[in-house]
Amino acid sequence: MSLATLFVRDFAIVHRLNLELNAGLTVLTGETGAGKSILVDALALALGARAETESIRDDADSAEVLASFELNPKEDAAHWLRAQELMDGQTCITRRIVYRDKPSKAFINGRPVNIQVLKELGNLLVDIHGQHEHQSLLRGGSQRQVLDDYAGIQPQVAELSQLYENLQRLRSRHAALSQESDDHLARIDLLRYQINELEKLGLGDGEYRDLEQEHRRLAHANDLTEGMQYAAHALYDGEDTTVSRTLAHCIQKLDALAEYSNDVSEVSTLLSESLVHVEEAASQLHLKLDRVELDPERLAWVEGRIGVLVDLARKHKCDPNRLTETLASLSAELSDIENIDTTAEELEQQIQEVQQHYHNLALKISSARDKAARRLASEVTEQMQGLGMRGSQFDVNFATVETEPTRFGYNHIEFQVRATKGQPSKPLTKVASGGELSRISLAIQVVTASVGRIPSLIFDEVDVGIGGSVAEIVGQKLRALGRSRQVLCITHLPQVASQGCDHLQIEKRENEGLRVNVTRLDARTRIDEIARMLGGIEITEQTRANAEDMLERASG
Repeated sequence: MSLATLFVRDFAIVHRLNLELNAGLTVLTGETGAGKSILVDALALALGARAETESIRDDADSAEVLASFELNPKEDAAHWLRAQELMDGQTCITRRIVYRDKPSKAFINGRPVNIQVLKELGNLLVDIHGQHEHQSLLRGGSQRQVLDDYAGIQPQVAELSQLYENLQRLRSRHAALSQESDDHLARIDLLRYQINELEKLGLGDGEYRDLEQEHRRLAHANDLTEGMQYAAHALYDGEDTTVSRTLAHCIQKLDALAEYSNDVSEVSTLLSESLVHVEEAASQLHLKLDRVELDPERLAWVEGRIGVLVDLARKHKCDPNRLTETLASLSAELSDIENIDTTAEELEQQIQEVQQHYHNLALKISSARDKAARRLASEVTEQMQGLGMRGSQFDVNFATVETEPTRFGYNHIEFQVRATKGQPSKPLTKVASGGELSRISLAIQVVTASVGRIPSLIFDEVDVGIGGSVAEIVGQKLRALGRSRQVLCITHLPQVASQGCDHLQIEKRENEGLRVNVTRLDARTRIDEIARMLGGIEITEQTRANAEDMLERASG
């Protein structure tokens, strides 16, 4: 899955923009203040970021952003869409409208959703690296997930999560049984009455669904009969002109003319085939007419039966299709209450078994995480050193606390960074510089590229405070990352910009009011832009030659 298009209307200084994006590394360049970061802010809005009325263009009453993503059915976002019943074909479209005088609106695949739901999906679609709320590494649970993906233990963690849910369910059931006391007899009487009422119905699996289908057929029997009779009459049965007679007359006329023209013969053959189909269709209609049921008594019985099921479903606060499940649930509860002592004992035994299984698996996962944490810290530190962060160190603060089971085990995991030797490590969330945070994120993404979950990455401020060979290394790593993920990078450095597979130039224009213009550069205009970034206002032939050389080396 990757970002395919971004449509922006009346957002900040953007009047109207429709941007198509490609796979690989796309670089966005332009003069300072041209509006490059505005596009990132607009995308963030379409992913659930906070809406501000100040973001609406001065001469407009509302702003709108629409982002379209190509779907990969195996990725987390696709699984999420299916679970939320929001899947719609091979694309995912998020849309946000911000108004001056009323709350903003959010949509996923054309269906209105609340902002929290949009944000959940956004967190699975795009990772914005910089000082931004869509920076996944700053969210709770993401650092643990990165480590587990890197360690290759997601199947074991998923199993542990299932054990945790089983344990919670067993404990809840045991607690409910333990709290049952003087009201046992009253509850037993009620359950027996409800079970007897449901059992008398003699419900079959899928009966309500079958009744609905039968009701539709019986209720529209007259319409079916009239429609099929009309068609049969027009095709074959009519006393006057019918389709079959008309075709037969045409064939007869054309056959008489066939000796004068092969074209006429071909048309006659086509009409003969059509006549066969018409006669077959009429025959099928006759057969189906014989099967149409006109049975008012059966219709009345079906309607009555559906009414009984709907009333019972309303009483039990369930869907009519789930009445058999309700009966099974009530029967299980009655069995539990009638055998409360035996059941409680069995539950205690099951809880002990699940707890032991959980404990053993959690310890194995802890051991795997511990080993992976040391490898990850070493590899990310090495990458950071190459990105101009000399003397810095990346650490994975790994603590095992064997208290109550949690969904993901006994471990507390926190990514930390030490800026220079001798200084204490600080949590990644406390890194003040957006540029440093972007480069640390890049280092982590490079190390975990093969197991990364989020398909589209955006790097803003990644080149702040660097230059020369370090900038070239940053560009090379972004380009390498683009081989497995879609990467967008806002940059001021030609060394980074030259590494892009695609190059977008952002310009601020003041004709007809302040506006942002985006141009996809070709080979010639790209040389001009890299030369501008190298040489400033005055572009010489030497600057252009340097720009051309830089682009050739990047693509070589």
